[in-house]
Amino acid sequence: MLPLLPASIAHSIQTDTPTEFAAMGLFGSAQASLPPPKIGPDGAPIAPDRSQRSRCWEARDAYFKCLDKAEIIDSLTDKDKAEKACSAEGRAFEGNCATSWVQYFKKRRVMEYQREQTLQRLKAEGAQQMPGQIGPPAPGQRP
Repeated sequence: MLPLLPASIAHSIQTDTPTEFAAMGLFGSAQASLPPPKIGPDGAPIAPDRSQRSRCWEARDAYFKCLDKAEIIDSLTDKDKAEKACSAEGRAFEGNCATSWVQYFKKRRVMEYQREQTLQRLKAEGAQQMPGQIGPPAPGQRP
């Protein structure tokens, strides 16, 4: 038993399996190749380490490269088309990243595309770029 937690909470933490955590959508799917998340002394999952994050980013980049080749911007809206064109890359992406990260990166991809389209439209309308960077850095770009 964990010393600082009520018995009911400590028991549920000790009996929950990584598959149950995955089924709840906290750390990817049950079929994920991620190792089960480690649980800290306070009962909270420990964040992925540097090598796990690196594998996630590499899988994300491969998936997005495949989507680019298939000319798919939004893999959430065009889910069937994305699955057909990039199923292997998509499985690797989902297998190496937490579910919340997968959703975040997919939404960020759409947001960045829309931002670029807006900037191109403004430039075509004669807007002048101000010094500095607009928004967060793109994947692979350092702040």
